Amino acid sequence: MQFISIQEALIKGRGKVSIRGWVYRERKLSDKVFLVVRDSSNIIQCIISKDKPFWDAANKLLIESSVILEGSLREDKRAPSGYEMDVEKLTVVQYAEKYPIGKDQSIEFLADMRHLWLRSRKMTSILKIRSTVFGAVHKYFRENGFYEYQSPIFQPTQSEGGSTVFKVNYFGHPMFLAQTWQLQAEPGIFALEKIYTIAPSFRAEKSKTSRHLTEYWHAEMEFAWADFETLQDYGEGLLKAIVKEVLEKNTEELKLLERDISKLEPTLKKKFPRITYDHALKLLKEKKMSVPWGKDLRTLEEDALSELYDTPIFVSRYPKKVKAFYMKEDPENKEVVLGFDAIAPEHFGEIIGASQREESIEKLKENLKAQGEDPKNYEFYFDTRRYGSVPHAGFGMGVERVIAWICGLESIRDAIPFPRTMIRFTP
Repeated sequence: MQFISIQEALIKGRGKVSIRGWVYRERKLSDKVFLVVRDSSNIIQCIISKDKPFWDAANKLLIESSVILEGSLREDKRAPSGYEMDVEKLTVVQYAEKYPIGKDQSIEFLADMRHLWLRSRKMTSILKIRSTVFGAVHKYFRENGFYEYQSPIFQPTQSEGGSTVFKVNYFGHPMFLAQTWQLQAEPGIFALEKIYTIAPSFRAEKSKTSRHLTEYWHAEMEFAWADFETLQDYGEGLLKAIVKEVLEKNTEELKLLERDISKLEPTLKKKFPRITYDHALKLLKEKKMSVPWGKDLRTLEEDALSELYDTPIFVSRYPKKVKAFYMKEDPENKEVVLGFDAIAPEHFGEIIGASQREESIEKLKENLKAQGEDPKNYEFYFDTRRYGSVPHAGFGMGVERVIAWICGLESIRDAIPFPRTMIRFTP
């Protein structure tokens, strides 16, 4: 028996086929059983008539029962995917119990049932797009001469902010789950020059917003001999590459999610605006939003800026005091850093954080002390500046935030199979 996927059967359109999958919908009449069967590729309506020897077996089938079907295809525009199968042979692999997920379930119930909700067409579509995004990240960096490089999840020092670290007991020693690969990545560029990774990061942020996860996937890069403009070019290039790949490979999934792809197309066609923090404050003031200089931009302000453009925008040269200790001072203005945040359109927030790295050991020590950190814990990091230091830079991209933007999701929690938040840690 040669099995083909449901999508392959739909493309074939006629003749006998053998498929296997799960009952997605079922409707039982006096003389017919209608089964909508799904696999990872698509759905198809299958019809079992009363004269078949497996009629009784078909009537016992409930949603999510697993089945093997053989039959003949024919076109029927009334069917969910435009074709039907007249079933000639049915093998029941497992009779499912009554499925707990029905229509109009609450968000919290679906979160509790996440292990089953992944089977929904919505989640299946998102997960396919997620896979495309991961593939596009690998493809972009490898095509641009980057080596894949891994940094440890258990780290001896914090790198982004002491208040958002997960502290763990590591055989009696205090350690932290990685907020970023940053400090252990920088040593790698002195060997490989251009490196990237996609790895989980952990932030103990006490936030219940639709944009935050405590565990998320981080696409990060670092490269030697860097300058700030090239760093921004890489950020723009990566986002364009991801959107291009999704639009090429996932049109059906975007359609099922009812995503308006015309809102993604400007990202491919236009150069991203690059504005400074100072200019952003002026734009916000024109929108009657006053932000004191030196304050970081909140979600409210980022959303207001995103309304002005139909592509991601890069906001650079933030005040030094609101950014990480390793960001390099702007030589022309020591109050700001050579860093940028990429803000997605349509109120999807910051998706990339980037900077050129500070090369001065003394400035790094000053910045650490200002943040209440002991510079003695960072001697390994200072060594990268003592032996052959060069200008270098990098960025981190929140993969789930990019997926949420591309898919047009209401919550980032749907951009990952099992979301972790401050109140959600099961299943």
